[in-house]
Amino acid sequence: MKFLKVLLLSALFGAVFSGKKCKCKDEIEHLQNQIDALKPDEDMAWQSLHMAAAAACRGSTAAGGSGSWANAVFAKENTRSCSQVCAATHWSICDADVSISGYLGKAYSYTQRLGHFYNYGCGTPGNTHVNFDEVKANGGDVFKDHTTYNIYYRFCCCRK
Repeated sequence: MKFLKVLLLSALFGAVFSGKKCKCKDEIEHLQNQIDALKPDEDMAWQSLHMAAAAACRGSTAAGGSGSWANAVFAKENTRSCSQVCAATHWSICDADVSISGYLGKAYSYTQRLGHFYNYGCGTPGNTHVNFDEVKANGGDVFKDHTTYNIYYRFCCCRK
C-alpha cells in the first residue's frame, strides 16, 4: 500500500513539475480507484470463513448434520457456550463448537501448515478470549493470523 501511495505522489509531482497541465482531481480519483481495486475484499473473506465453518460443522457431527431442516452455523459469543447460543435460535440443538483458522496465501508444500481447528464441545464457553469472537472483531480482522494473534474464530453448529 505504501508503494502505491508513493507512486501516486510521484505521478502528481511529475505532472506538476514537468509543466504539463494537470487535471489533478481526475488523476487522483483515477489512481484512488486503482488502489481501492487492489484492497482485499473483507466481505468475501468473511464469507469464505463462514463456508469453512459450515464445512467444519458438517464434519464435526456424528451424522454429518441431520434432521428435516437445514442446519445452521452461528458466530460463537466468547463468554457463552454453544448450547446457550443455539438455544437462543430456531436451531436449538447444539452439535458442535468449532474453532477454525487459516493462513493467507497459496500452499506451496505438502508439509506446509495451512490452518488450525479445535472442537470445544457444546457445554462450555471454552477459550473465552475476545479475539476469537467474530461479532466483536473489526472487519479487517479476518486477515489477521497467528502472527497478529487472531488464531481462531469460533462457531456454533446448531440444528432443529
